Amino acid sequence: MREVAFKDALAVWARIGFLSFGGPAGQIALMHRIIVDEKKWLHESRFLHALNYCMLLPGPEAQQLATYVGWLLHGVKGGIVAGVLFIVPGAFAILALSWLYVSLGDLAVVEGVFFGLKAAALAIVVQALIRIGRRALKGSLMPALAVAGFIALFVFGLPFPLVVLGAGVIGYAVAKRMAMDKTVQPESDVDTEIVVRAGTKRAALACLLLWLLTVGGLLALLGKDNVYSQIAVFFSKMAMVTFGGAYSVLAYVAQQAVENFQWLQPGEMLEGLGLAETTPGPLILVTQFVGFLAAYREAAIEPSLLYASLGALLTLWVTFLPCFLWIFVGAPHVEKLRANQSLSAAMAAITAVVVGVIANLALWFAANALFAEQHRIAAFGVDMSLPVPGSVDLPMLVLSALAFVLVFWLRSGILWLLGISATLGALWVLWAA
Repeated sequence: MREVAFKDALAVWARIGFLSFGGPAGQIALMHRIIVDEKKWLHESRFLHALNYCMLLPGPEAQQLATYVGWLLHGVKGGIVAGVLFIVPGAFAILALSWLYVSLGDLAVVEGVFFGLKAAALAIVVQALIRIGRRALKGSLMPALAVAGFIALFVFGLPFPLVVLGAGVIGYAVAKRMAMDKTVQPESDVDTEIVVRAGTKRAALACLLLWLLTVGGLLALLGKDNVYSQIAVFFSKMAMVTFGGAYSVLAYVAQQAVENFQWLQPGEMLEGLGLAETTPGPLILVTQFVGFLAAYREAAIEPSLLYASLGALLTLWVTFLPCFLWIFVGAPHVEKLRANQSLSAAMAAITAVVVGVIANLALWFAANALFAEQHRIAAFGVDMSLPVPGSVDLPMLVLSALAFVLVFWLRSGILWLLGISATLGALWVLWAA
């Protein structure tokens, strides 16, 4: 692992925060391209080792990966800066769009500015999938695990943690039964370095106390029926169960927000999801939109952008504070596991399945970007969704094809890719209107 100046890392994390479009697959792809391929700050196996752990955690895996890598490079301050900068650009974008939403009620033109970025994100995802797959899927076991993981998730809809943990068990068992071969060993001596970062335990304790004090303090001061107390409790619970990314709980969040708390009207969750999908940052930022509308429509007060903004910020705080807690608690122990060959083999097996996970995310993203309708098949143990061919979005298909040309033929950089795609997307929306 290379020594990196903190100011250089700061600039890179800001860049990643502003360019992190395309959901978790696109964001992981972006970090891999910049951190591993471009800057060469981490070895491939070190990056994937961190990713494996983050895939096992509740919450947005890409944001937690940024926090983990930031911690690896510069300790607690690096983890906090990386994790926060990953969130901030998208959070500001969602907040600004939420203001426009309640003020104007129509964000078609605003969303059109981001329309072309979906196409760019799709190309970035596919490029990263190819790169990571080539490097991680060696031998015969690893490709088989990747395919099995993809089938388990896409075809059978098995629980995400079960698939990842199952791969780890298989890798561990194989390592115990057979001599370690080159497909499961770390790729270099440098990569076996054990990182010890001072203050990590104190940072974890601080995150836990801040989280508990926020929820407990609001309940004590405002009571359990106040909208801010409800936001703190509800999204704190959600932060502990969001295994497998945001999509695994968005239906539950939508149901509770509309039917139970009556924070949103039917259909507004989809509009918020559209905002989150087309802005940088984790998709779970859609919860910020929910918290904004919840506080804005609180019956005890007049609709207020100030109250609404406080609701959005509180939602962010209780949703993402646990993410830092999970990293600061677990990362030091995960790093120590690198010295254990059997456990390293288990993590290598998880790496293979993660390739299948990224493939599943990429396919999901592509299907939802390119097709307006999905047909669900649920019978005989199969639980999968397939796009309806007649619902293809032709403008998105054309933009995606152009993005693939830019990435794979013209070898365009990320800024050129995003800039050209965003411009074409905006022009299309303005012309279609």
